[in-house]
Amino acid sequence: MAKKSKSAKRRRTKFKTITFKLTEGQYRSLTNYCKARKTTPIKLIKRNIGRFITAYTYDVPPNFYVTENQLELFREE
Repeated sequence: MAKKSKSAKRRRTKFKTITFKLTEGQYRSLTNYCKARKTTPIKLIKRNIGRFITAYTYDVPPNFYVTENQLELFREE
């Protein structure tokens, strides 16, 4: 009888904590919105920033980097 090979173990997902502050009014607005939509603040925030946190996992295209001369009012041609 052949031994059953174990499937590859899954890598543990590493999580990082990010904190930010909201005013009382912003927090109340956030909780009211979430209560009305039957969701949680974390799910709401993750859904709204999803395109920013998934698109640039490994590399950021050069045109998204901010340069010293970001505002070019007097461009010499």
